[in-house]
Amino acid sequence: MHGYELRKRLNLMLGWGRVLSYGSLYPTLKKMLRGALIEEATTTLTPVSRRPRIVYQVTAAGTAEFERLMSEVGPTAWEDDNFGIRFAFFGRTDMEIRLRVLEGRRTRLQERLDRIQSQLSMTEQEVDRYSAELQRHGVESAEREVQWLSDLINAERSQQANPPAQPQN
Repeated sequence: MHGYELRKRLNLMLGWGRVLSYGSLYPTLKKMLRGALIEEATTTLTPVSRRPRIVYQVTAAGTAEFERLMSEVGPTAWEDDNFGIRFAFFGRTDMEIRLRVLEGRRTRLQERLDRIQSQLSMTEQEVDRYSAELQRHGVESAEREVQWLSDLINAERSQQANPPAQPQN
């Protein structure tokens, strides 16, 4: 697809919390072109513009790189900057990998939550009410995400223990 459509679809997939700008999309596309992960497939003229649109398609090397990246499990998979992107592509990820990424993210958030809660009790007397509210909001957000991750992990484990029956022919 062309860059505009790609940006629109990625923004839809990533949700309201992340917006992919053209300033980051096009340099990334150029880098992927140089790495032969994508190729310019065709160009089309648009009725609105006389400039041709460049249409990109994933190469075999790009597919292999995507699969490699999605199979990596480690701290970068569950950090704030990468987790949402990884999660958006979970439908194409092996269940064991999904579980490891979810568990890693939950552990990381639980550590962060414990740290924030211990600091919160120490700083409540030292900060104004707005700073205290911001800290409280951070705690509540982390608690909600930990619960959400726990629910996802339990659902994955349940599916793992009771895989759907294959249709009989």
